[in-house]
Amino acid sequence: MANSAPVSPLAPERFPTLPVIPGVRFAAVEAGVKYEGRKDVMLALLDPGSVLAGVFTRSATRSSNVLDCQAKIGKDSDAGAAIIVNSGNSNAFTGRAGDGSVAAICEAVAKVTGLPAERVFTSSTGVIGERLPHDRIISKLDDLSAALDDTALDQAAQAIMTTDTFPKGATVSVDIEGRRVHIAGIAKGSGMIAPDMATMLVYIFTDAVISREALQAMVSRLNALTFNCITVDSDTSTSDTLLMGATGTSGVDVTEEPAFEAALHEVMRNLSHQVVRDGEGATKFITVQVAGAASDADARTHALAIANSPLVKTAIAGEDPNWGRIVMAVGKSGAAADRDLLSIRFGDVLVAENGWVAETYREEDGAALMKQPEIDISVDIGIGQGSATVWTCDLTHGYITINADYRS
Repeated sequence: MANSAPVSPLAPERFPTLPVIPGVRFAAVEAGVKYEGRKDVMLALLDPGSVLAGVFTRSATRSSNVLDCQAKIGKDSDAGAAIIVNSGNSNAFTGRAGDGSVAAICEAVAKVTGLPAERVFTSSTGVIGERLPHDRIISKLDDLSAALDDTALDQAAQAIMTTDTFPKGATVSVDIEGRRVHIAGIAKGSGMIAPDMATMLVYIFTDAVISREALQAMVSRLNALTFNCITVDSDTSTSDTLLMGATGTSGVDVTEEPAFEAALHEVMRNLSHQVVRDGEGATKFITVQVAGAASDADARTHALAIANSPLVKTAIAGEDPNWGRIVMAVGKSGAAADRDLLSIRFGDVLVAENGWVAETYREEDGAALMKQPEIDISVDIGIGQGSATVWTCDLTHGYITINADYRS
């Protein structure tokens, strides 16, 4: 069965109402890849003229699905595209059998949809190292094709879940030159989350007009500010994939429109934050901001050292304002720092400065902040102008419980 854990206490109040994106339809079915009694395969079919962009994990052991998508994503085509995703099995570390599964699925989807196989993009998520029973997916393609509907993106969001405790969706609409452009996206992700794409699957769709090259550049820029700035457990997945399709049906060219990029940034940031909010066992959503570093790269290194530290994360889980662990994480990061110039804040409370605890700091103030579900940690390195922000969650017994029996 899929994850039966209670819904994360950090989950949004409800799944958003996603707009129809003309030019793309969705379907989801039960194929029994691993789970029983729930939808576990989704299909998205984009009309001819749509363009597709994507970013992927940089893991050296990435899955056959990822390698196949990477080989296809940079090619222009007017044929449209299909995206088919299964949960329950990642088809990773399955050797030539994995390659064969991808080829078989692509060929079967091409036959059902009339697309060339080069325009079929696959993703798989779940257990690593077990052969994908792709025949179960292929046997449901007629059902998927028959069920395609432009209002079924919410069903697709449910079908791609693994240990997720809630489906993830986000949408923003923006008016450009008096006409409305829509963006809607879904994501999955809960554990094995770390930058280098973060471990998740993301599918975003828009009715905007934009070239493949311009869309790819935009997605890559925004990915660096969103999905590559989240971490749950510092583990990078073999299967991370973000695909974005633009159908062009609105007739609005957004290539040079900052408002569209801002809207897409909002959607991607929202989805990336939802992944962290659903971190396995999470009870706290944590923002780590670093300023005053020697460079932006150094700031990012410091921020990730803090966000990935088990000692920092468990202290926050225990609502312990143990600022010494922040100092430890900065010191171990490998980026430049000066002990006597460092300052630390929890929210708006100055905790430490000039190499020592701040004179105004009171432990009860820090402890009160640690009881909040959302916690801001700010660190000023004090040696330069570099800055970075990353998002993470706490580390609780729930994470161990989920991952200790993940394959059972």
